[in-house]
Amino acid sequence: MLTAIIVFLAVYIILIVDKFNRAVVSLLGASLVILLGVLDQGKAVAGIDFNTIGLLIGMMIIVAVCQKTGMFQYVAIKSVKIVHGEPWRILVMLGCVTAIISALLDNVTTALLVAPLTILMAEEMQIDPYPFLFVEILMANIGGTATLIGDPPNIMIGSAANLSFMDFVKNLGPIVLIVMAATFAPIYALYGKQLKVDSHVRERVMQFNEREALQDIPLLKKCFFIFTLVIVGFLFQHRIHLEAATIAIFGAAILLLITGEDINSTLEKLEWTTIFFFAGLFIVVRGLDETGVITILAQRLMEATSGNIAITTMAILWVSAISSALTGSIPVTATMIPLVKEIGIQMGGGRDTLLPIWWALSLGACFGGSGTIIASAANVVVAGIAGKAGHHFRFIEFMKLAFPMMLLSIVLSTIYLYLRYL
Repeated sequence: MLTAIIVFLAVYIILIVDKFNRAVVSLLGASLVILLGVLDQGKAVAGIDFNTIGLLIGMMIIVAVCQKTGMFQYVAIKSVKIVHGEPWRILVMLGCVTAIISALLDNVTTALLVAPLTILMAEEMQIDPYPFLFVEILMANIGGTATLIGDPPNIMIGSAANLSFMDFVKNLGPIVLIVMAATFAPIYALYGKQLKVDSHVRERVMQFNEREALQDIPLLKKCFFIFTLVIVGFLFQHRIHLEAATIAIFGAAILLLITGEDINSTLEKLEWTTIFFFAGLFIVVRGLDETGVITILAQRLMEATSGNIAITTMAILWVSAISSALTGSIPVTATMIPLVKEIGIQMGGGRDTLLPIWWALSLGACFGGSGTIIASAANVVVAGIAGKAGHHFRFIEFMKLAFPMMLLSIVLSTIYLYLRYL
């Protein structure tokens, strides 16, 4: 037990310091868990959640092929033109587009697609891209909260709790819309009156031809068909008795087959760092679970809350939010999932009893991902792209604005969870 705790804490601390590749750190931790005798190799491999890994791989392949069509550039240019090149409206439009794409794909992929386009747009309009990128980080995390596939914590929670795509949409969709609307109010106070451009610059932007962004119409049609098929599969996954990973990988395989895309070049575009990071982290957390650490933590939490479902739910919400903001939403979620399962066992309730707690964990981890620049993979991606373009995100500067926004979302989530479930 002590060995499992030491390895876990060491991995956590190194991840927070952020000096080494996170996949390397988690895989090293996973290897130590086996080498030091906490788990044997069979139990370690069994601890990896294939539904999470498979869903990520399947969606990454689909997005990698779709990206070649220029469809995402088309959406960005069209969005700017719809609001007639007015900066504040562009900020709101790009924020909403980011949230929607994050819900339908995932927030990491959305960050990779939207951030470069935003910087190019800001340079064309001769304005600072920071406010736009800041809002896109917030909206990527908020929008991704709405669906099973939108944010890695939800993928993990959905797999662990057997929750479907529509379960997330029905239960978290309303609060996501509320938080989106509430977030734009302080954003306007911060940036609304600062964003101004000359009329001739706006006219030049309005002359962009979004049709020129579409590079391969036949491929676009095939991608749209398969993507729609996959989303429909997610909507009805419980009725057809299939896991999300199976649907995503099937869609990816069919897309590769009908498009004839080179498998090697497509696989090179996948975020393998994220995939191996997940695999290693699952093994490290399995070490805690197998040695009884998670059981002890659950017992302590139950004693502190006297087994009250409402207090337990709120405790999970706030602890996961603050922890995710300070250390990262993925490792926090990986640690919390077995804890929530153990709480369910000790409460002796059925699946429905635990649902408020699962939603609290999702809201805490996903919204908490907005709190600091290291809290979410999407944040790190945007900061990296911005840094390469000469627009640097400073940890404290970002946190001064983002952390209060995150707290606002958690306060609203507290009210929502209490009124709807408790």
